[in-house]
Amino acid sequence: MADMRLIVAGAGGRMGRSLMQAIAGSRGVALAGAVEGADAEAIGRDSGELAGLGKNGVAVTAAVEPLLASADGLIDFTIPKATVGFAELMASKELVHVIGTTGLSAADEAAIAAAAKRAIVVKSGNMSLGVNLLAALVKRAAKTLDQDFDIDILEMHHNRKVDAPSGTALMLGRAAAEARGIDLAQHSAMSRDGGARRAGDIGFASLRGGTLVGDHTVIFAGTAERIELVHKAEDRMIFARGALKAALWGRGRAPGLYSMADVLGLSDF
Repeated sequence: MADMRLIVAGAGGRMGRSLMQAIAGSRGVALAGAVEGADAEAIGRDSGELAGLGKNGVAVTAAVEPLLASADGLIDFTIPKATVGFAELMASKELVHVIGTTGLSAADEAAIAAAAKRAIVVKSGNMSLGVNLLAALVKRAAKTLDQDFDIDILEMHHNRKVDAPSGTALMLGRAAAEARGIDLAQHSAMSRDGGARRAGDIGFASLRGGTLVGDHTVIFAGTAERIELVHKAEDRMIFARGALKAALWGRGRAPGLYSMADVLGLSDF
């Protein structure tokens, strides 16, 4: 089978550059295009040079539509507004859309779900294979341990991260909430300024500083015992490699909204 040709959206950002490096170093995939916002400094630059690989002849452009005719999919770690636009474009061509964008609103999620009726969408708050295994373990632990075990999620990222809690923390919270049969929106504590803990809430704490890629700890605190499940990301390449795995998994599948749990066979874990 020919290499899967992938467009990288947000090519000028840190994740975009990591994705282009991962594509260059992986079998079965090839770079079909590099896309950025119209006012980005990266526009017109050689994407290979941008990623520190040397010239590859693929210039960064703001025009994604001309690239779709020769592409099999698009990997998207951008911003919600851009992601929703890409979702509709990918649906119009029935291509694979891998979404790692975080901070999506309920309306954004609905738009992506609608597009997934015509496109193959693999979406996750974190593309790391380890984090998605962690989410499965969190779900199992939350289901196994009774309500006497309180759940808190602590995350720390670099000082330039905008959204808090992180998309990964929310993904872990949703896994715990689903296992306990509760609505996370109704049973979450995003910050605490004093007062007793409300029974049944899932707590979140966000730290920001330095250049940290991302640490997540899920704490199950019971009477006289505590269980902690931890994942520490040391390099953004883990997210890039996971995204490539998701794209290759999605190739040739029926349109639908999938997750990394589907990619890794963890949906029934």
